[in-house]
Amino acid sequence: MRVLLTGHQGYLGTVMAPVLKAAGHEVVGLDAGLFADCVLGEQPADPSGHRVDLRDVTAEHVAGVDAVIHLAALSNDPLGSLAPELTYDINHHASVRLARLARDAGVRRFLYASTCSVYGAAGGDDLVTEDAPLRPVTPYAESKVRVEDDLHALADDDFTPVFMRNATAFGYSPRLRADIVLNNLVGHALLSGEVLVLSDGTPWRPLVHAADIARAFTAALTAPREAVHDRAFNIGSETNNVTVAEIAEQVAEAVSGAKVRITGENGADPRSYRVDFSRFRAAIPGFDCEWSVKQGALELADAYRKFDLTREDFEQRFTRLAVLRAASDAGAVDDTLRWRR
Repeated sequence: MRVLLTGHQGYLGTVMAPVLKAAGHEVVGLDAGLFADCVLGEQPADPSGHRVDLRDVTAEHVAGVDAVIHLAALSNDPLGSLAPELTYDINHHASVRLARLARDAGVRRFLYASTCSVYGAAGGDDLVTEDAPLRPVTPYAESKVRVEDDLHALADDDFTPVFMRNATAFGYSPRLRADIVLNNLVGHALLSGEVLVLSDGTPWRPLVHAADIARAFTAALTAPREAVHDRAFNIGSETNNVTVAEIAEQVAEAVSGAKVRITGENGADPRSYRVDFSRFRAAIPGFDCEWSVKQGALELADAYRKFDLTREDFEQRFTRLAVLRAASDAGAVDDTLRWRR
């Protein structure tokens, strides 16, 4: 299958591309390249592809493609809140436009990287299923809800959108992100000896390793149409539903000598939800996540040591908001996050 993978030079895309190739697919990348240089370790071997802003995609980019895996987005809550109008422009409008172009070009399947943060303020200890009310509390999560609604309207006998609601990602990727919870806490533990939690530690978080996300998308790509057509799936594992305080304890176990400090200075986080992941396992018999939070913390600690992670890189080169601010300050991108060159 010839697969267009958007965001192939991002945190998840860099892990997913080789998994797709190993499954026998031809991968064509599409990425604006904003984070292409955010590499920790060996330079990844990217698939051939297009260096293009998602907002500038044309019919030519989806011609001859059997399926689209759409990961590209402004990718976390602080980034979305910084420029909500850009979040909706890129994450919502450009994503739906890509889907329309793909459908018109005869693409049969469109796997969309949504998020469990669409449940936002679900609260409580009950497991949240895909049929639960959506309560997004950030522009990032709201943009995902809007795309799901619009892709649902595009579904027909020849075009199958699938909504992959990923839990919060963790784990090593050659294009690291340090601004997601487990990756961030492990870095702080190694660099400072302290596992610093600014919230009160009580919110629930569902976590999933980047490699398990890649395996899930690869499985959904070739699953029977009737199993996945126009359906939403939570991607993750119930065993990785953990509180932020529990994540911190796992990190302290992985990083010898590190001490947990929960300050609570940011107060209670309204984003709290435990998630049910059984629908995807039922749709894809034999699939289950392989990585635990503890395994991920150990993997990250080993990678950070092996590749000599520095505080400057941790806080600047591997933090998405800092990367974009630096590019803007240097005049490399304009105020709409488009390359000037």
